[in-house]
Amino acid sequence: MRLLLLFLLFAIALFIFIFTSPAQAAEISGAAKIFASNCASCHIGGGNVLIAEKTLRKEALQKYLENYNADSLAAIIHQVQNGKNAMPAFKSKLSEDEIIEVATYIFEKAERGW
Repeated sequence: MRLLLLFLLFAIALFIFIFTSPAQAAEISGAAKIFASNCASCHIGGGNVLIAEKTLRKEALQKYLENYNADSLAAIIHQVQNGKNAMPAFKSKLSEDEIIEVATYIFEKAERGW
């Protein structure tokens, strides 16, 4: 019985290892951590707890971010750096690389529909 249980646990671990993509691992380690510690308190799951219609979903980004349709990533970077209304500016809290990383994360999640 112990041998069967050990084999079953090994098979589950192997399955998880094989089917976890490197993109998922990178998401957890970098940009997702920045998002979780700086953005998720207001934008958990791509939503917005303060102003319901101003989510991080693609349709809302297109509607509320200036120049989003021309250069989506630059529009998100500008918003993260400078903030607007209830959103604070993060240019003094995050490095330029962290801002680019989290903006790319937001863009990719918006494209996939959160």
